Amino acid sequence: MTELDRLLFDNRFTAELPADPDRSNRRRQVHRACFSRVVPTPVSAPKTLAWSPEVADLLGLAPEVCRSEDFAQVFGGNRVPAGADPFAANYGGHQFGGWAGQLGDGRAIALGEVLDRNREHQILQLKGAGPTPYSRMADGRAVLRSSIREFLCSEAMHHLGVATTRALSLVTTGQTVVRDVLYDGNARPEPGAVVCRVAPSFTRFGNFQLPAWRGERDVLEQLVRFTIRTDFAHLAADGFPVLGEAVGSWFDEICTRTAALVVDWMRVGFVHGVLNSDNMSILGMTIDYGPYGWLESFDPGWTPNTTDAGTRRYRFGAQPEVAHWNLVQLANSLLVLTEDPEPLQAGLESYVASYHRGFEAMMAERLGWGSPLQEDDRLLSELFVMLGRTETDQVLFFRDLARVPVDTDGDLPAGALLAPLAGAWYKPEEVVGEVREAVVGWLRSWGRRAAEGGLADDNRRRRMDAVNPRFVLRNYLAQEAIDAAEDGDPSLVAELLDVLRHPYAEQPGRERFSARRPEWARERVGCSMLSCSS
Repeated sequence: MTELDRLLFDNRFTAELPADPDRSNRRRQVHRACFSRVVPTPVSAPKTLAWSPEVADLLGLAPEVCRSEDFAQVFGGNRVPAGADPFAANYGGHQFGGWAGQLGDGRAIALGEVLDRNREHQILQLKGAGPTPYSRMADGRAVLRSSIREFLCSEAMHHLGVATTRALSLVTTGQTVVRDVLYDGNARPEPGAVVCRVAPSFTRFGNFQLPAWRGERDVLEQLVRFTIRTDFAHLAADGFPVLGEAVGSWFDEICTRTAALVVDWMRVGFVHGVLNSDNMSILGMTIDYGPYGWLESFDPGWTPNTTDAGTRRYRFGAQPEVAHWNLVQLANSLLVLTEDPEPLQAGLESYVASYHRGFEAMMAERLGWGSPLQEDDRLLSELFVMLGRTETDQVLFFRDLARVPVDTDGDLPAGALLAPLAGAWYKPEEVVGEVREAVVGWLRSWGRRAAEGGLADDNRRRRMDAVNPRFVLRNYLAQEAIDAAEDGDPSLVAELLDVLRHPYAEQPGRERFSARRPEWARERVGCSMLSCSS
């Protein structure tokens, strides 16, 4: 017995939901089952590259355990700890607007559910741990570059205050994986890795879509009842209500959680990149960090995903509408469980209302205005137009806006208003003439609105700094960490992880991690463009 064998497994998902009776690990269509039992495929030389101290502490794992050889063996997929019940989930989904049928965990294998320090359930899931029945034509593995990106971004998002799955560990496998990064015929071997993802549930919209599409009503009903009882227990606190009634209140909460999540994405400038319905968490968490990106230059039309380059379906500015579309697909799947569609329609309407209320309140806080006012819509529209008139780093602009003096009388010189924002423009030589006049004019309007909000200067700056991060996982920083790690130096991964644990602090001496994107990263693969290849 090791310390990892003492993890308190309580495997509700596999104990209470219908399982695939076929225990063979062969690719196939799996019917009338929520999951298939499957164990990770061992690797040749697992080595722990990084681990999250906060997640380890949540699970009750001491630092010496995380540094142990057994930790690498377990979270590299070579050993299944006592009490675990490994499985891959069965689900479907819409991909890029079209129904894709069965998808499932093709390279993710959950070890099982453990009780954390708070006696709450957390699923430990290994991504890149080998093939499952849902791998289709793939090998079930993941490369180091995508694993570093998922590990760092999971933790970065948590510390930004955005609902997300977490990441416990990043383990290299000692083996290579062949991938074609841009699907252009240039496949090459890359180092492999496994990330241990952690969340109360990895259930997605697609888990409910698949049995509904197949007409497996009994499976769908079992999964809905289980999900409400385990992940939305407050909705069944007085005994499980009639299923048709429960579905309406449950769906409404999914909608409001999803709205809050998307508001936070828009606040920090996160672009998911592949918002298929199978990548939407039933808990309203960010899930599946694939070809994501951070909006550096303000551009609502930007998408980091090369697969999405033609239609830009998943561009930054479209994320609120895409999330709503995915909720519509989930509602359609739940219709078979209720005779009254009105509660589902009400949930969709609550998403729209919740998102708009949340976005308005978020922007008012972000801009130091206090409570939102009706006139803010005009000022926000002017802001977004102004930001697009020259290439503007949106992270630096919003962070440094708190340093711009409030010009209530309109007599401060333009230079005094512009100086705090000098670092936000990629081409400062363009901030002249009409562009300069537009920026200065908006800053004077912003100042009058800030004064109307009634917040004292110190309080306004403090509140703005609490929602506008100084540090995010800039695309080029992630690529620098990947390049170094592939060359055998993982130190930048550890340093970045530490920086991203305090995104709202100034962190003197670490200014380089908040700098604008360098010119070399403008068109670099991994910085400006990514694919689903991992």
